[in-house]
Amino acid sequence: MSIKIAVIGLGYVGLPLARLFATKYPVVGFDINMVRIEGLRSGTDSTLEIPDTVLQSVLVDNFNNNPNGLLCSNNIDDIADCNYYIVTVPTPVDKNNRPDLTPLYKSSATVGKVLKKGDIVIYESTVYPGVTEEECVPVLEKTSGLKFNIDFFAGYSPERINPGDKEHTVEKILKVTAGSTPEIGQKVDDLYKSVITAGTHLAPSIKVAEAAKVIENSQRDINIAFVNELAKIFNLMDIDTHAVLEAAGTKWNFLPFKPGLVGGHCIGVDPYYLAQRAQEFGYHSEIILAGRRLNDSMGEYVASQVVKLMIKKGITINGADLLMLGITFKENCPDVRNTKIVDVVSALKDYGINVTVYDPWANPAAVKQEYGLETSTVLPNQKFDAVVLGVAHTAFLDLDLSVLQNTNSMLYDVKGVLDCKVDGKL
Repeated sequence: MSIKIAVIGLGYVGLPLARLFATKYPVVGFDINMVRIEGLRSGTDSTLEIPDTVLQSVLVDNFNNNPNGLLCSNNIDDIADCNYYIVTVPTPVDKNNRPDLTPLYKSSATVGKVLKKGDIVIYESTVYPGVTEEECVPVLEKTSGLKFNIDFFAGYSPERINPGDKEHTVEKILKVTAGSTPEIGQKVDDLYKSVITAGTHLAPSIKVAEAAKVIENSQRDINIAFVNELAKIFNLMDIDTHAVLEAAGTKWNFLPFKPGLVGGHCIGVDPYYLAQRAQEFGYHSEIILAGRRLNDSMGEYVASQVVKLMIKKGITINGADLLMLGITFKENCPDVRNTKIVDVVSALKDYGINVTVYDPWANPAAVKQEYGLETSTVLPNQKFDAVVLGVAHTAFLDLDLSVLQNTNSMLYDVKGVLDCKVDGKL
């Protein structure tokens, strides 16, 4: 039987995967966002993950004259004849940091409407162990009327996309795979192995693959929390944290983590999924949640450090003008999901500071919709009492920051990347 793939969700994870599979198979990229679909059909990726020329090279209007390629659609009828369904929707947390599986439930119901005997549904969304088989599969069964592991099957292959990274692209990152039966596990593994040049690792079960993914980001979160705590300690001692880390890094097995704001759709979210699942089994996580609390506090901490330095320079805080350079969650990427710069901005505004946000990468409409903040992609033509480098966009490193500063202005470097003299850094 020939393979035809549907990728459900065409965001930072789904589009690169769909594009890659489309080089070898017929692929339907499905998304409910019509604006997104229209943009992709025109050959442009607003997330900037796929160059326009690369995207355009795989786009098709239909499969009549093309054995392979990518058809982008919001019409469920277009995925009805697929036999592999790969779900790549986001898995956020709610305002109380509890896992929100709504996107998974809805996408599972969509797939269930067209599910047929013999089909395989693979989930890539980051979840806690058990979600695929205990939460998603029941939705598939209820909607389709089919029986799991008899009529249809499931797989799991956690995404490892790093937004904005043009070196570690999807095909160059080793893929973990798993299936609901040994035979299906092999089929899922073979599917990914056919396009992933870095290779695959077939896990013994879906739960093992789910757990492997969620601890990847939890581990990074804990390590970053450790160096964030070091930064707080060394700042009290008037010691340069980055100099300390550079010295310690001369030992071959010292892990090179740096202090910073932990945002984005993975590291700042995934640990809550594992902690929530552990709590359901009667275990209250200590290290994982302690790391989360510390990292979540860093926005307020950065703001307090900025204000202290402004006071030391004799700058009147209430009514001061401050320029925040960057709003995205990481450098050289337009992704603003769960960015912690907004925490810094909010705290600074609480002090009565007038904050102007400049970011050439971020879509002002997206920031306004998500956070209610006004931002600009054009460098403001004025001088400020304080300038804060929040995101290490390459474009910022080439700026002459002196033209943005008053004679007694304060400069703070959150990322520790500026070569010029700064008043403070994290």
